[in-house]
Amino acid sequence: MYSSEEKREIIINTLLYILQKLGGSGDSHKVFKILYFADEKHLAKYGAAINPDTYVAMNYGPVPSMAYEILKSLRGEGFMVQLKHEFTPYFELTNNHTVRAIAKPDMDYLSESEAQCIDESIKENQYLGFKGRTDKSHDNAYNNPDDDGYISFIKMAKVGGANDAMLNYINDSLENNTAVVQ
Repeated sequence: MYSSEEKREIIINTLLYILQKLGGSGDSHKVFKILYFADEKHLAKYGAAINPDTYVAMNYGPVPSMAYEILKSLRGEGFMVQLKHEFTPYFELTNNHTVRAIAKPDMDYLSESEAQCIDESIKENQYLGFKGRTDKSHDNAYNNPDDDGYISFIKMAKVGGANDAMLNYINDSLENNTAVVQ
């Protein structure tokens, strides 16, 4: 289980990696969808998400909640606005929805398999337009969130092509991560 600070570091460096691969900047919709599709791939192949964020089903597709809050804080909005100073060494907004990396990712936060899945997702999705990304992300996992609007990693793994053994492994891992020690 990661602390909030560890989660932020992983998410920051994952976003920086994606932005670097996109030439240094990208609109948040593109970045978030590339990450979503990469997470589906990584879950299906390796049984773990790339980042410890949770995805929320929003109008234009799945959105990683903490990553979204980080970028909103740069606009002076959201739950993490008091932490804006922690994110300005890494990112700047060039408009309301386009973010530019102003630092290089620390690759200690990404495994080789995670980088590979992100690279595959970029190759497959970077040239899709807004509507294409939105339509593609409105998959079975997105269309079946829990009552709070969160998208299940199990459902994401299914969409990514995970077999039954991998789905059982992910389910067991999730149960172990949420188990309370008595």
